[in-house]
Amino acid sequence: MSTLLISDPVFLGHAMPAGHPERPDRLRAVEEALADPRFAGLRREGAATGRIELAELVHPAGYVEDIAGFSPQAGFAYLDGDTSMSPGSLPAVLAAMGSAERAVAAVMGGEVNNAFVAARPPGHHAERETAMGFCLFNTVAVAARIAQKQGAERVVIVDWDVHHGNGTQDIFWADRDVMFISSHEMPLYPGTGAANERGENDSIVNVPLRAGDDGAVFREAYRNAVFPRIRAHRPDLILISAGFDAHRRDPLANLRLEAADFAWATAELMALAENLCGGRIVSLLEGGYDLEGLSTSVAAHVETLMGA
Repeated sequence: MSTLLISDPVFLGHAMPAGHPERPDRLRAVEEALADPRFAGLRREGAATGRIELAELVHPAGYVEDIAGFSPQAGFAYLDGDTSMSPGSLPAVLAAMGSAERAVAAVMGGEVNNAFVAARPPGHHAERETAMGFCLFNTVAVAARIAQKQGAERVVIVDWDVHHGNGTQDIFWADRDVMFISSHEMPLYPGTGAANERGENDSIVNVPLRAGDDGAVFREAYRNAVFPRIRAHRPDLILISAGFDAHRRDPLANLRLEAADFAWATAELMALAENLCGGRIVSLLEGGYDLEGLSTSVAAHVETLMGA
């Protein structure tokens, strides 16, 4: 078996206004990094066809219809000051959900050890009924519900994006079987993610970090606050909201992580997954806005996944 990589030019079609940090060049940087010969062993696939109904696994039908109807024929349509749609946005977000479905099926079905979906736009800020923070539909939440339909009774989502995954927290606030774990800089956008935000069933785990915290602090936080909760939940699948904007170079935040820290976290989660759920991990790209920091971190992440 191997590591599945899903990426596709459809994700470049999600255009953004000039100067926006969530730009198509992010994906180009990732693809260039993963074109290195050391990634020759990846099993590569293009985007899977996405169905709008997948979004209704975690969003109300009315919200899904509103987003689809908001898609412009030309130019940009703004949902808020940071979040907009272009003519290529709806195809991209549908393909992201379809690719998440394909990745989960490949991992749950034993075709591959693990998978990385290099899609955009990101999704973890999208709440049940609110698009925000560059996000339209919550792809990782969709992936969790798909996994449950495919036999994963319990799922853990680990979100190491530097911004709190408020949308994923909102969707799973009352859930018993999906545990959401987020490490993030605080205070920072979107302002949620305090340690006392624990959900109705103590299945929300927030690990706030402070501006200037480095890899040593990050690793200690994971050893103390993250890994024990994963062991206790005993998931059938681990999903990663893999944002790389906690890298020290990122312009939108103030943590001091290096690519090696993401590789370490990946390896530790793989070891947990091997013991708990047959090694099953699906990782989905979230943020990361410095192209060098993003590309080197993704390379470290995927190279570690390939070591399974």
